[in-house]
Amino acid sequence: MTKTVLESLNKTVIIGHDEPFCVIGERINPTGRKKLAAELEAEIFDTVRHDALHQVSSGACVLDINAGVVYNTNPNPNETEPILMEKLITLVQTVVDVPLCIDSSVPAALEAGLNVTKGRPLLNSVTGEEERLEVLLPLVKKFNVPVVAISNDDTGISEDPDIRFAVAKKIVQRASDFGIPANDIVVDPLVMPIGAMATAGQQVFKLVKRLREELKVNTTCGASNISFGLPNRHTINATFLPMAIASGMSSAIMNPTNPDEMSAILAANLLMNKDANGSKWIKNNRSLDQKTESNGSIGERRRRGDRHRRSSPR
Repeated sequence: MTKTVLESLNKTVIIGHDEPFCVIGERINPTGRKKLAAELEAEIFDTVRHDALHQVSSGACVLDINAGVVYNTNPNPNETEPILMEKLITLVQTVVDVPLCIDSSVPAALEAGLNVTKGRPLLNSVTGEEERLEVLLPLVKKFNVPVVAISNDDTGISEDPDIRFAVAKKIVQRASDFGIPANDIVVDPLVMPIGAMATAGQQVFKLVKRLREELKVNTTCGASNISFGLPNRHTINATFLPMAIASGMSSAIMNPTNPDEMSAILAANLLMNKDANGSKWIKNNRSLDQKTESNGSIGERRRRGDRHRRSSPR
């Protein structure tokens, strides 16, 4: 079966159809996070350190690093983003030891990240647009790294899943022309918001199956896109993820610090026979039980103290 190998300095993570679901932590990304964006512009990295540690401790296998800050002093990302990408990756590698996903729409930032990343990162991303194919596929080949292939092209993002499949097939074929094997292509079939398109979930599940069976590639997605614009998003995400896993999806860029979503993934791994002897499920829930018992003991002591104080003479 298809295996996509990622490496940090000391760890190897395999994205694969027979492997446990790979969680790619999304939090080190200033998009939509004004506080983080302001910190990065001021070269304050406290939140980055915290997010790196918190995501890994919560179960992230890989960390996505995005340096897309719009600077007030210099709004040109071709100049600012490569420098910030180098700083972020260098910092994160001193804090945690997991493979990285270098995330940018700026080719120079991707190359800058590749130059300082230890191990074998995932490059995020190439599309079916001719200009990006011509620029990025040689970069992927030069550094011998896997790449996320997003299923849109020069015509934009199609609502037709057959067209999105065709774009993915085109990228895989073009990559092959550069000597890049299919196991180093991780396709993002593009998850549409269910609030805007009622068939979005069904489309993704069918696409993932086709990509696995026909192109023999691994897949990923921005998991939270499915719930965009709706209330109680984490419940939707936590339901979507196991369904996507059952359809063959092998990774997702997501928030690993949400316990409902992570529990859903652990349960899916167990049910898909990707958790040997249920060890990770048991370990995780034993830890949760211990926390609950500990909190209960503290609560009971407080209640006893309250009763004692109420019964004591004044």
